Amino acid sequence: MENDSSTALNDPQEFLKFINHETQKILENYTAAGGDDVFSQFSRSWTDLITRSMEDPSTWVQAFTEYQQAHMSLWQSFFSGQPDAAPVANPEKGDRRFNGEEWTTNPVFSYLKQSYLLSSNLLKSMASNANLDETEQRKLDFYTQQYIDAMSPTNFAATNPEVLQQAVDTQGQSLIDGLQNLLSDIEKGRISMTDESAFTLGENIATTEGAVVFENELFQLIHYKPSGEEVYEKPTLIIPPCINKFYILDLQEHNSFVKFCVDQGQNTFLISWLNPTPEQSDIGWDSYVGEGIFKAIDVVKDITQTPKINAVAWCIGGTLLSSALAVMADKGDDSVGSATFLTTLTDFEDAGDLCVFIDEEQVKKLEGKVTSQGYLSGRELATSFNMLRSNDLIWSYVVNNYLKGQTPAPFDILYWNSDSTNLPAAMYTYYLKNMYLENNLSKPNKLKVCGTPVDLGKIKIPCYFLSTAEDHIAPWKGTFKATETFGSKIEFVLGASGHVAGVINPASKNRRNFWTKGEQGKGANHWLETAERVEGSWWPNWHEWLRRRAGKKIEAPKDYGNASFKPIEPAPGRYVAVRID
Repeated sequence: MENDSSTALNDPQEFLKFINHETQKILENYTAAGGDDVFSQFSRSWTDLITRSMEDPSTWVQAFTEYQQAHMSLWQSFFSGQPDAAPVANPEKGDRRFNGEEWTTNPVFSYLKQSYLLSSNLLKSMASNANLDETEQRKLDFYTQQYIDAMSPTNFAATNPEVLQQAVDTQGQSLIDGLQNLLSDIEKGRISMTDESAFTLGENIATTEGAVVFENELFQLIHYKPSGEEVYEKPTLIIPPCINKFYILDLQEHNSFVKFCVDQGQNTFLISWLNPTPEQSDIGWDSYVGEGIFKAIDVVKDITQTPKINAVAWCIGGTLLSSALAVMADKGDDSVGSATFLTTLTDFEDAGDLCVFIDEEQVKKLEGKVTSQGYLSGRELATSFNMLRSNDLIWSYVVNNYLKGQTPAPFDILYWNSDSTNLPAAMYTYYLKNMYLENNLSKPNKLKVCGTPVDLGKIKIPCYFLSTAEDHIAPWKGTFKATETFGSKIEFVLGASGHVAGVINPASKNRRNFWTKGEQGKGANHWLETAERVEGSWWPNWHEWLRRRAGKKIEAPKDYGNASFKPIEPAPGRYVAVRID
């Protein structure tokens, strides 16, 4: 590596070859999800497609004919000297890869762009007409799109005019900086999406004042300091996903959901999950429910001396909470007075784009790997999530970081996104099999959690479901099924944007919009057709819903915890500070 890079730096032509070669190496590693390389998966999918298409080649013949005609028009346009008089192919709306002026004004790069777009359209058209079963069709479409995105001319130094121009303007310094960025990321094993040096936990991120008042092998419980003289009688317990770290809910003061809760007068507690090691591989779903959620509820009740609490959970935290609530309902335990679910799947029949990574064959392979190493690597999980939006979360950083030599700007959400967590092998394999593969949680009494049959229909407490319209991880129509399987009245709200940005939508900015008050009982589409659109953040809407279930105002606690559960350390605590790299 060192000798190759030294030689490359002395020869501009060799440098371009080297940076392209090294970029490809890191990306081939980076785009491997569950041990399955994107390009090999694409190859296998298309081999199957070609075999099937031999039975009826008419669709392919038509697609190739249209492609050849379009390409002939492109050649004619190119040789006419007016390549953009009538573009043969245009990027889709929202595609920012070709925004640079050279992609339009320079005949060569205009040709490259349009030729790539025509080829992309051909591949997508052929894939979409494969007539496979739903699972295989989704995989084919997904991996075809991954291949198309990876092969964009914007991703290579020699075919990106913006990269070449910047190299000229900086006298090659941008390429040298890009190489340094690339070598640094190879050492880290991941692509840098933000300036990670700009954030420090407890100093300028995860700063809401509080203290850890309980800890066990599985989690720390944080009690936050009230911001007023009074709080609502029923405390709020927040259950974040164990797949990611909790501070997505406590980024900075202006966009902290935790701070919002505190400022609204909620006596707020939060679970900070551990970042497991191979020695903790046997921690399972029952442990997260019993030693995690149930224990946290008991501690919060003890500290506040109240018989009931309100619970808020996000993503897999909500899936855990739903199974916990079903167990509690079966036992007649009414410790939770209301539950809020943020982008949470409880029925996995429509589990979104993640399904491309999950079938019997892939899960069996992944189970073997996870079991042998004792945990699912947070890096691999982050890769899978990033692939769902590869142009935004992979390739744009390849271009800016490695080809243009730019340092990513500080961005709190992307800092959190890069701070991955592992999952214990036992818990993860249970989650894959029982939720994604067999959808057992939605089937009454199919699962036993902590020794008790789970029936979501027994959950009778008021519930608030916040889903987001562009969520690829927990599709809103999938989350909507809770309105049909829970036995309680559900306030369903649909926010704008995606899985993260749709949730972290602070009231102070009053951005985006949400839908509410649709008619339930006739499916998700009918609900949306009858729903009322409201401008701004969903946070105030949720607080008003919770306020009616929070009890009267009482004097705010003067200290953290109580005599039985004394402060251990300041928030955000040790558990969240453990990084896997």
